[in-house]
Amino acid sequence: MNTKHEIVNDWLPRYTGTPLKEFGRYILLTNFFSYVQAFSERFTCEVRGLDSPMQMATKNDVTIISFGMGSPLAATIMDLLTAVKPKAVLFLGKCGGLKKSIKVGEFILPIAAIRGEGTSNDYLPMEIPALPSFRLQMAVSHSIKKYQQDYWTGTVYTTNRRVWEHDQEFRSYLKKVRATAIDMETATLFTVGFINRIPHGALLLVSDLPMVPEGIKTAESDKSVTSNYVKLHLDIGVDAILELAESGESVKHLRFT
Repeated sequence: MNTKHEIVNDWLPRYTGTPLKEFGRYILLTNFFSYVQAFSERFTCEVRGLDSPMQMATKNDVTIISFGMGSPLAATIMDLLTAVKPKAVLFLGKCGGLKKSIKVGEFILPIAAIRGEGTSNDYLPMEIPALPSFRLQMAVSHSIKKYQQDYWTGTVYTTNRRVWEHDQEFRSYLKKVRATAIDMETATLFTVGFINRIPHGALLLVSDLPMVPEGIKTAESDKSVTSNYVKLHLDIGVDAILELAESGESVKHLRFT
């Protein structure tokens, strides 16, 4: 295999246990298998790739993929998806809220992401911002309102560090950059999506409040977030991507040059 095209055409089926012809043109990405299970239950469809690194399910030209956690895997899935040339990719991720006014269970619709993870530097110079596709974020906004929910906007700081809550210097830095939330994938997904000419967006669920000791995620608190908010998060994302699929409207408002 000498070309990227040959590599991703072989690797996407290998990572997901699914032939390319069975992928939809509209993709939902998640870090958690529970989202794939919930999607399967909503649409009564098969979960594929149970013995593969990434699990997925497809219905009505929409595919959901659990790709794992962290920016390297975020870059990997956005590279592999070039094999199916999706019309839109929406990331349904969890994040830590960094502002005092933000509460667990609320949604953040990012207008940009700060590239603190390093992975995206292999794709673009570090001074280039990581931005979503506006039309896709607009569809998500409509879907949130349909469910009579509200949301925050702002920038998300993406980091490779999973354990940082104890680091006072890093916490001070997060305050200086005025980020709304922190996660491990969004900036990478936006950057690699742009490089690969894939329209992309994100809707993040606030799962913890890491700037205060009592807000740091625990096994118990994460279980509570999953049981109380994941279904709504998924439903909003599914309806947003279905709106685009059914309208047939292009999401490509950025010039990929």
